[in-house]
Amino acid sequence: MNQLTLPYHFERRRPTPLRWSHWYLSILKLAVGLLLVLLITLLWLLHRNEIDEQRSTLIADVLWLEQSLRFHLDGNSEQLQQLALDLTRAKRQGELFDLRARHLLKNNPELRQLLWLDTSARTVHGMPTLDLPQPRQDSPGENPINRSLELARLGKPIYSDAYRTTEAAQFEVYVPIFDDGHYRGTLLAVYSLNGLLKQQVPWWFAEKYQVRIVDGNGNLLASKSRIDASATTLSYPVSLDPPGYGMVLQVTVYRGADNLAQTLIATLIVVLGAAVFWSLWAVRGLIQRRLAAEQALRSEYAFRKAMEDSLMVGMRARDLDGRVTYVNPAFLQMVGFRAEELIGQEPPMPYWAPEEMEKTLLLHNKVMEGKAPHEGFEIRLMRKDGSRFDALIYEAPLIDADGAQTGWMGSIIDVTARKHAEELARQQQEKLQITARLVTMGEMASTLAHELNQPLAAITSYNAGCLNKLESGNFTAMQLKEALGKLAVQAQRAGHIIRRVHDFVRKSEPKLAPCDLAEVIDDSIGFIEAAAKNRGVRIVREIQGMRPELLADPVMLEQVLLNLMRNGIEAMSEAPTQQRRLTIKLGQVDQQMEVRVIDRGPGIPPELVEKLFTPLFSTKVDGMGMGLNICRSIIEFHHGRLWVESNPEGGSVFVITLPITRQ
Repeated sequence: MNQLTLPYHFERRRPTPLRWSHWYLSILKLAVGLLLVLLITLLWLLHRNEIDEQRSTLIADVLWLEQSLRFHLDGNSEQLQQLALDLTRAKRQGELFDLRARHLLKNNPELRQLLWLDTSARTVHGMPTLDLPQPRQDSPGENPINRSLELARLGKPIYSDAYRTTEAAQFEVYVPIFDDGHYRGTLLAVYSLNGLLKQQVPWWFAEKYQVRIVDGNGNLLASKSRIDASATTLSYPVSLDPPGYGMVLQVTVYRGADNLAQTLIATLIVVLGAAVFWSLWAVRGLIQRRLAAEQALRSEYAFRKAMEDSLMVGMRARDLDGRVTYVNPAFLQMVGFRAEELIGQEPPMPYWAPEEMEKTLLLHNKVMEGKAPHEGFEIRLMRKDGSRFDALIYEAPLIDADGAQTGWMGSIIDVTARKHAEELARQQQEKLQITARLVTMGEMASTLAHELNQPLAAITSYNAGCLNKLESGNFTAMQLKEALGKLAVQAQRAGHIIRRVHDFVRKSEPKLAPCDLAEVIDDSIGFIEAAAKNRGVRIVREIQGMRPELLADPVMLEQVLLNLMRNGIEAMSEAPTQQRRLTIKLGQVDQQMEVRVIDRGPGIPPELVEKLFTPLFSTKVDGMGMGLNICRSIIEFHHGRLWVESNPEGGSVFVITLPITRQ
């Protein structure tokens, strides 16, 4: 028995569609196609019938309008002939002409002028003017008046060619005047074509049609139409006789609203039929597109999964009840658990540290209530092996595709190394503060020696006096008691100086205790006053009477004040002697105590103010650039502020603000 072997690589074959479905789709397509053809044919036949009906109505209306215009012109011509006959019989011909002409012009607004010409074509009477009509300079041919007068001598009313004036297109009618067979002149009436259409075309006709009068060359002479209507190609021309001479009355049908609606409906039907036909064709590829979409979705999911797996930030999702629904590999590596051990877990979680259980549960409840801080929160968690680590967690709502919240997504960052680095930086900062204090003490060594020399010399003197009294035997107990008391006072003074220096120099953690800023300022001045006198600087105290106590470390505040006062003293080394004044002001501003250290030195350039408090920046040649940075750190530790301003009198003002009460 032979076995068939399949190749390792083969094309995926598309599933063969069922025969009945193929015929079913073909019949539907054919039916929709036939329906679409029948609808188009029906609409075309309806449109043709409507056009034929419109054309028949148009021809009838145009013939009626042409007949109406002809009857009107013939009637006016008969009135002019009667006037010509009456003029030959009347005695007062001028009065008769004026009366009849005024009547004709009033009842026929399309008549612009009525003239009575003699045999030499000179105006005898006229209304409203005696001027003969003048064609435009660009009108072709000879003057129509001369030609028409010659024709009128034959005895019948004559119409002239239409011509243009500077105002509008017009034509004339010439009626000869005969008396006993002798030619006596001519009556000339001037018609305005626009006026003729305006007066003789009724409103209902203008609502349906555009009426135009054109000459033999197709040039527009006059028209009457609606401005807001558009004409169609359906029109009918008829020769305008009288007056004739090539003038054509052309009437065009407006595009009606009903036609537009019918066209729109027909278009929608055709579009709908085409859409149905296209949808049937689209069914064939529906399954293929769906399979392609599913494949793209799987590829997208794989891409997102690879991206999440490559993250170094832990991701953890919880539902609205607090159960874990998702964890990424970074979080699993962070806590040391497997995904099966965490998915579906409810609080308390196995990675919660027992000693932080109450705090962790409180934060968990806040997150579930939607009150998690936007800036994140830090918490201590526990790995599976029992070791602890510090984590920074950011929580955000988890929204599904319908826009509804289904839980919370947390981003967890292990900040243990960062906190360790911060602790090392804090220790280094503390060492720098100690170094700064030692540097300050080195500069004050001579001052301290001077201060200690005085009490020690006094102690030696009092001790020598007591010994001399004892050796001489000439003394009283009161004398020895008084000398020993003064000796004790000087010893206490020396001990206070040594203890104050020891407290300032020794390394210790900050100790916050109620303190009076005035005492801190006095102690700081006591340290540096001798150095100020050596440089010729006078220290001035301006301290307000009532002062609330602050919760602060007095030794650290002394370090800040000593550094600022020493900088001020050094800044005034080049100033004149009368300007070497260092002012220390203490006052209360709102809920803060404010200390101002004011010198009269050269000041600080504006471009260096921003860099003044940065590490390793110094305006001194031999400065380390750490003093002001440490000062600002100490003040910020006390929730205060330190900045510098320009002294209007020259120099600089360093301002310290410290809150009276802490939040």
